[in-house]
Amino acid sequence: MTNTAETSHPFSNETEWQKLLSGITEMAKTEVLARFEQVSAEEKADGSLLTEADTEMQKKTQAFLEKNWPQYAFLGEESSQQEQEAAMNSDSGCWILDPVDGTSNFAIGIPVYSVSLALMVKGTLLAGLVYDPSRNEMFSARIGQGAYLNDKLLIAKTPKQALKQCSGIIDFKRLAAPLATKLATQCPYSSQRSFGSVCLDWCWIAAGRGQIYLHGAQNIWDYAAGWLILNEAGGYSSTLDNECVVIPKVEKRSAVAATTQNLFTEWQAFLEI
Repeated sequence: MTNTAETSHPFSNETEWQKLLSGITEMAKTEVLARFEQVSAEEKADGSLLTEADTEMQKKTQAFLEKNWPQYAFLGEESSQQEQEAAMNSDSGCWILDPVDGTSNFAIGIPVYSVSLALMVKGTLLAGLVYDPSRNEMFSARIGQGAYLNDKLLIAKTPKQALKQCSGIIDFKRLAAPLATKLATQCPYSSQRSFGSVCLDWCWIAAGRGQIYLHGAQNIWDYAAGWLILNEAGGYSSTLDNECVVIPKVEKRSAVAATTQNLFTEWQAFLEI
């Protein structure tokens, strides 16, 4: 996916962009952060967890977006599959929201979770943000306009030149057994982490908090905003099949990423892509 699609959207306007960022920040503080360590979780049909913070953040965000930018459809993680498909197929484009990414962490008191929102029009991601309420960190990007952490420009770079020097953010759970075994037994990197929030994983790679990334199956609300942030920061990514991660479909995608071209090439070579 490239930045060749039309870039005309409301958030080219700085006032509208700041309205979106501040609106999401305030809702995340009141609907998510205020409930941290104070909610119980229930199990959904797919085995993942759901809390009051998930449902309330989605409800309030949808209302906020429909009031201010009603031209776009809405796709939320907690929407029905039918609603998700309808939004994705909307001619006008749609918002893509993960109201709490890292619900398992959130529900047991681990302060690693986030709110993710992206705007996709005609299959192209135009704008995205990932907000970490615990650290008050807002990662954001607009197509062709760079990526930011709060007010600081993000540039994906690292002094680490070789794969063996790198810290990897690796989700083993969703990898095929042969690949997971290869990583565990051959260990091509210096150290490995798994934090439990896909949205933050992408952003932390963009910020250089890890240099390489691997995930076997993530949903569009997990990767949409983070992918744009890493892409605008100058990072590199693909699926395990060497395809663009982003597609305008509600289906799970693998993700391979790195901060620099050299690391990405070496990482892909190890993964035999």
